[in-house]
Amino acid sequence: MANFYCKWCGKKFPSVQSLTSYSCNKNPNGAKHELYEGDEKSKYTCKFCGREFSSISSMVDYSCNNSLLKNINHHCNSDLTQRYKSLV
Repeated sequence: MANFYCKWCGKKFPSVQSLTSYSCNKNPNGAKHELYEGDEKSKYTCKFCGREFSSISSMVDYSCNNSLLKNINHHCNSDLTQRYKSLV
């Protein structure tokens, strides 16, 4: 059975329909969860500091102190989200 993850918060859902049915508190537009379209990995890496995480959700829960934008959440270098690219 496939897993579906939100690109903003990393929460796992059993289907795309269930993922897109609920609001995501980390979506900057205040909208619903959005599908992460990358592959599942054994580890995810912050593109700003290089710190590795075992899950998407653990990565986005921590603030990155080494980024150009201080204290933002980690951002996966495998294009987990595009939320900070326009600011960097």
